[in-house]
Amino acid sequence: MTSFISHTSVDCADAYALSEWWKPVLGYVDLEDDPNEPGHEECLIRDPETGHRVLFIEVPETKSVKNRIHFDLMPRQGTRDEELARLREHGAVEVADLRDQWGPGTGWVVLADPEGNEFCILRSQAERDAGRATGG
Repeated sequence: MTSFISHTSVDCADAYALSEWWKPVLGYVDLEDDPNEPGHEECLIRDPETGHRVLFIEVPETKSVKNRIHFDLMPRQGTRDEELARLREHGAVEVADLRDQWGPGTGWVVLADPEGNEFCILRSQAERDAGRATGG
């Protein structure tokens, strides 16, 4: 017997605001029968394509150290750098730039959401495939 991941939970100070921030980042939506509203202490969003869900839960503690678990995001279309520009415009803050650390076209960029939760932007699958074809 095994288990599966029901959803990914993110502790936060403002569940509604953070769920609203992440919806356009991920292309996720509210549940049809349970929309998120201001003041909700738990806000669940889901990927309309895969069904993956992320639950934002309000907790009294603030984030004080590096995340032990984080999202690694891969652009559905376009490039890592185009997605990086989009997310910066959306309000993400750059934490570390690890592009080209292991050769041209490799690596990722570490960003933080409005509450300081870190996540990474990886190269798109098309970029990865192109890198393999050219040896990078």
